[in-house]
Amino acid sequence: MITGTTRLIAHLGYPTGSFKAPMIYNPYFEREGIDAVVVPMGCGAEDYPAFLRLVFRLSNTLGALVTMPHKVTTAGLVDTLLPTAAIAGACNAVRREPDGRLTGEMFDGEGFVRGLLRKGRRIAGRRALVLGAGGVGSAIAASLAKAGVGALGLYDIDAAAAEALALRLAHFHPALGLSLGSNDPAGFDIVVNATPLGMRPGDPLPLDVARLDAASFVGEVVMAEEITPFLAAARARGCAVQVGKDMLFEQIPAYLEFFDLPSTTAEDLRSVARLD
Repeated sequence: MITGTTRLIAHLGYPTGSFKAPMIYNPYFEREGIDAVVVPMGCGAEDYPAFLRLVFRLSNTLGALVTMPHKVTTAGLVDTLLPTAAIAGACNAVRREPDGRLTGEMFDGEGFVRGLLRKGRRIAGRRALVLGAGGVGSAIAASLAKAGVGALGLYDIDAAAAEALALRLAHFHPALGLSLGSNDPAGFDIVVNATPLGMRPGDPLPLDVARLDAASFVGEVVMAEEITPFLAAARARGCAVQVGKDMLFEQIPAYLEFFDLPSTTAEDLRSVARLD
C-alpha cells in the first residue's frame, strides 16, 4: 500500500524493461511493513543530469538506485563520491544527506565481496586476479582492496583501462601490491571474470582454465546463465565458485544499510523475491 507517507527509492536507468530490483525490494518492504517503494524511472542520457537533481527535490525521495547507462555519469553529478565509487569511476546508489548534499556509492563490488565472506572465504591477505577493468571490474577491485587483499592483479584487453584503474587504487590503497598485464591465474587465491565473455553462446573463456589452481575461488559476474562455461570449467578443475546472481542479491543488504533501512540476508531476499 502506497500512502502519503511512503518514501520513494527511484530506480534510474533506460530502458526499464529488464529491471529486477522492484521485484526484490518491494516484496521485502511489504512483508516487513517498511513504508518505502522502489519505482522504475526510465530516463534517457540526454535528460539524466537534470532529472537526477529533480528526483531529489521531491521531499519524500529516500534515495536512488542507478543502473545502465547512468552509472558513470552519476559519479560526476553527486556532491560526495565515496572511495569505492571513486575508484570504480561509477556510482549505483545515491542518497540525500540532511544538509541536502548528494552522496554516491558503488555496491557491485561489495555484493561480490559479501558473497565470498558468507561462503566462508578469507579475503584479507589473499592474492586476487580481476579480469576486466570496466565498471563492474573496477568496483570489484575496489571492494577487494577495501576488504584487505594483499595483492591484486588487473587485466583488460584495453591496457590503458587497467592502468587507469591501478592509479586510482594506488591513490586510495597505497600499500596494495598491484600487477598488470597478465590473465594467467596461476598463484591467485581469488579469480574473477568481470568481462562480458560468457554473455553470448560461443564466447571464448576469459583465461586458460588449465592454469587455475584447484584451491582458487572463482567468481563470475555474467548473469545470462547461472553456471557459465567458465564456471563449469573452473568447477571441473576442483575450484569453488560464485555465480553472477549472488553478487546481485548480496549487494542489496548493503544498499539497505546505505539508505538506513532495516537490512536482511541474501537468502531471505531470494525467498521473498517475485522474479518469475
